[in-house]
Amino acid sequence: MIVVMRQSQLFTKTSKTGPADEPSKNAQLLTRGGFIYKNSAGVYSYLPLGWRVIGKISKIIREEMNAIGGQEMFMPALVEKTYMEKTGRGELGVGFRVKDKIGPEAYVLGWTHEEVIATITSKSINSYKDLPFYAYQIQTKFRSEGRAKSGLLRGHEFLMKDLYSFHESEEDLFKYYGRVKEAYFKVFERCGLKTIYTLAGGGAFTISNTHEFQVVAAVGEDTIFVCEKCGYAENSEISKLKQRDECSSHLPDGQKCGGRVLEKKSIEVGNIFPLGTKYAEAFGLEFQDKEGRKKPVVMGSYGIGVSRLMGTVVEVHHDEKGIIWPKEVAPFDAHLLCLSPENKNVRAEAERVYDLLEKNHVEVLY
Repeated sequence: MIVVMRQSQLFTKTSKTGPADEPSKNAQLLTRGGFIYKNSAGVYSYLPLGWRVIGKISKIIREEMNAIGGQEMFMPALVEKTYMEKTGRGELGVGFRVKDKIGPEAYVLGWTHEEVIATITSKSINSYKDLPFYAYQIQTKFRSEGRAKSGLLRGHEFLMKDLYSFHESEEDLFKYYGRVKEAYFKVFERCGLKTIYTLAGGGAFTISNTHEFQVVAAVGEDTIFVCEKCGYAENSEISKLKQRDECSSHLPDGQKCGGRVLEKKSIEVGNIFPLGTKYAEAFGLEFQDKEGRKKPVVMGSYGIGVSRLMGTVVEVHHDEKGIIWPKEVAPFDAHLLCLSPENKNVRAEAERVYDLLEKNHVEVLY
């Protein structure tokens, strides 16, 4: 549905000054523009203009996830602690624990949903004929950050898209892994961002290294090392490139690159994880193969920080006058201003243009 809005009726107003305790550009400009409201450290409300941007980003994500077979669902934010204990993640201290009448710390506010989705799918996946399968959600996540900072880039509560895939084999998993990689590039490009595909650490719950999608920005908390010639990149936490002046990665023809290695500050806007069978084994998620043998399902996990993406767009696309929204995520297609409303002729012409834009399905803020 095309939305037209008179600015005099808009819920929020702009401000000449930004928050004194938030130096990041996204926090400053989104607050001044009436897009977000800071309720407390790391916790924000998305006001009508900001929620429209979130809606545009979510629409892009849904379109690209649906295009690679993803089915949208919605899982609870309140997660029983026993789910996390089965995989040893109950004691990581990442999520907020909930105390109530049921029992002390019986629940956590969901910071990830691998355990939940593995439990759900263990009731519906039985045969190789049920695989592969892909499900995703866009939902609020909660993480107990040591220090919430940089506006929407690091908060206690944030919006995230998490996609989960289920496969017969690692070979099939990595085929889909490649499809998600390309879909992610499309998402970020449509949001006006150039991302760098970056090798990152595997952690305790993956079968290999993972990959991040990094956007170069001065405010970024990550450090990556990038070859200026072939584009190969590694996160500083696992990088061997940082020990070299030249890139030694192998090109498809078997030749070594030899390009100059550059150090960059960056913002992680997405990540993809090959999970293997860790979660399937913990929750009895099995399938029967063509020979009738029981095997654990192979899983993958793929995340995009939706609200972080909004903050990153602002960090990259702004000037001294404010935010410059890329077309696909702008809250409105046009901003129509009547500079002399007391002049009947000017006002009449502004109203005519307003009606014309509405009839031609242009989203306009008047």
